[in-house]
Amino acid sequence: MKGFADSSALVKLYAQEVDSDKVERLSTIVVSALCRVEVLSGLWRKSSAGEMDRADAELLSRVFETDLFDQKDASRSFSAIPVSGQILERAASLVPIHSLRSLDAIQLASAMFAREADPECRTFACFDRRLAVKRPKSDPAGDRNLF
Repeated sequence: MKGFADSSALVKLYAQEVDSDKVERLSTIVVSALCRVEVLSGLWRKSSAGEMDRADAELLSRVFETDLFDQKDASRSFSAIPVSGQILERAASLVPIHSLRSLDAIQLASAMFAREADPECRTFACFDRRLAVKRPKSDPAGDRNLF
């Protein structure tokens, strides 16, 4: 199954959490380029909170960046949507409609762009409660939302 995964879902691929298995089911994952900073932040916050060792955070950060940038040595691969002017325009238009935080607006705009660019990208994997309620709505075409 192909889907867009926000950073809250991507962290579950690297740090075992509740519902990690749901994200593992995605065969093709589209992400916002913004995830580079957000996933690293999530892993290092886990280390700071004592939920994982510093060495594990360092290793998982390297594995994630390899997956994101180095397709030949990656354990999984992602298609990254750049944070372009077009994405920022759409994100800005979503803020007053949905009262989104700035980075959530960029994630949602990226998910919408992914769906428009590829109708097979019908899953929105998101575990951030504030963003999940704003996700693109399911439709008769069979959208799946993981959260």
